[in-house]
Amino acid sequence: MCFDLDSQPPLQTRPAAGVTTSRDILTAEDGNRLRAFRAAPKDPAERGAGVVVLPDVRGIYPFYEAIAVDLANHGYLAIVVDYYGRTAGIDDRPDDFDATPHVMRTTRDGVATDIRAATAALRVDGAEAVAAVGYCFGGRHAFWASAPEFGFAGVVGFYGVPGTGGPLGPGPTQHADQLAAPILGIFGGADAYIPASEVDAFDHALSHAGVAHEIEVYPGAPHSFFDVKHHEHAQASADAWQRTHQFLDRVTRPNR
Repeated sequence: MCFDLDSQPPLQTRPAAGVTTSRDILTAEDGNRLRAFRAAPKDPAERGAGVVVLPDVRGIYPFYEAIAVDLANHGYLAIVVDYYGRTAGIDDRPDDFDATPHVMRTTRDGVATDIRAATAALRVDGAEAVAAVGYCFGGRHAFWASAPEFGFAGVVGFYGVPGTGGPLGPGPTQHADQLAAPILGIFGGADAYIPASEVDAFDHALSHAGVAHEIEVYPGAPHSFFDVKHHEHAQASADAWQRTHQFLDRVTRPNR
């Protein structure tokens, strides 16, 4: 898992008095039903942009719900998607839910279909421009979601494996010519799972493919450093989240 169950995102968020939240069941185009957590600004005038939040392999849990609430506090419609409707159903899951056998049964096409369902829900709610933010497993899928088929204004990936990795096969690096939307990639310089050479290869592949992108590497930061438990990397986390908001504002609300 990227984060412990009691981990919290290091957010400098405002009180959520101006935010509404709900748990929902979405239906994807292939008939799959999936769980979703939604957060929205109460003021309809602030609902012109949306963000699909792609969690780590655990799926929906409080860490990502807090991220969605923070995004809603900043004027975004936000929705967190679950990856396991096809294999684990739509019921609530216990804290000790073992995602391993389920993540091994996910497919790139299946995740993409569910992302499109979440995007459609945001657009129904009024989002004219939509972006994606993902973490670890979700970070890799956020990079994939730069492809034109998703229609995203931009994507942010926190320490998503960009290259060929074990059973994952070739990654966004190897298929950079299929990507289009601007990308913000955030990595830890001491990530034991993603070496610097892989980040460099991703950077070079995106440049060669002409994909607008920013790659930010935080020296000494490990995988999943965006966590209050990594207090020694608080400055890196704060900078990463500020960059994320600046990027989202730029790609989804350029005239604001």
